[in-house]
Amino acid sequence: MTAAHEPNEIDGPHEGPIKTPKQLILAVLYAFVVPIFGIILLVMYVTTETRPSAGSDARAPKSIAERIRPVGTVEIKDATDVASLKTGEQVYAAQCTACHATGALNAPKLGDLDAWAPRIKTGFDALLHSVLKGKGQMPAQGGGDFTDFEISRAVVYMANQGGGKLAEPAAPVVGASAPAATTTAAAPATPVATPPATPATPAPAAPVVAETAAAAIPVLYTQACSVCHVAGVAGAPKLGDKAAWAPRITQGIDTLVSTVVKGKGAMPPRGGTTANDAEIKAVVTWMVGQAK
Repeated sequence: MTAAHEPNEIDGPHEGPIKTPKQLILAVLYAFVVPIFGIILLVMYVTTETRPSAGSDARAPKSIAERIRPVGTVEIKDATDVASLKTGEQVYAAQCTACHATGALNAPKLGDLDAWAPRIKTGFDALLHSVLKGKGQMPAQGGGDFTDFEISRAVVYMANQGGGKLAEPAAPVVGASAPAATTTAAAPATPVATPPATPATPAPAAPVVAETAAAAIPVLYTQACSVCHVAGVAGAPKLGDKAAWAPRITQGIDTLVSTVVKGKGAMPPRGGTTANDAEIKAVVTWMVGQAK
């Protein structure tokens, strides 16, 4: 006979934790609600630092415009508007004080006669060239975005504060008008009785030739050419130097334009710009006109 098989825990019936329909409904509900609630709490925790506090203006149009504004901006200056250009003192206050007020990086302090004396002896052109091109730890134009004329004003201001007697640089030529003719009043003559003469036929009036004012400074000259032609850098003829320009003028405008287009010596092709032939011819013609 075989022994009777006794039931054990393995053979017994299996029962889960859910025994009623109510428990099933609650289990399904919690399976959805708890994860969603956890995700919401996690999102709130992650975004807490960037969320604007109560009463802030983070969502105001001005604040939004500030957050989305471009990283870089472009400012266009009219180099022919002399009234809008900064004075030497203004340029110094805006850009140069960082080093020249304290003597940082061995920069000569403003008003230090001993430090400025040997520099002033080199002359205005040398000082301006150093600032425009940069020297030592000083970047080109002192790291600013001023025009060459504004930089030259700052150079004169600082040098004169250090004991120099440099003349204020002349403003850029934006136009010239013909000087008014001086009229000298003649002394009244003693009247003499003469017989009436037959009126003569009036002579034809001489043709009036209009005088054209000097053309405004080309933008290309201000942006590129002035870097060398203001101070005579690398042998470039200074603007208005008749002796330096005379042999060049005899070559003709077309030859000068061709030289600029191809480049010569330290001057790269087209002066290092992307100007077209017409623009280059215009600025060359203007520069030649300043030396006549």
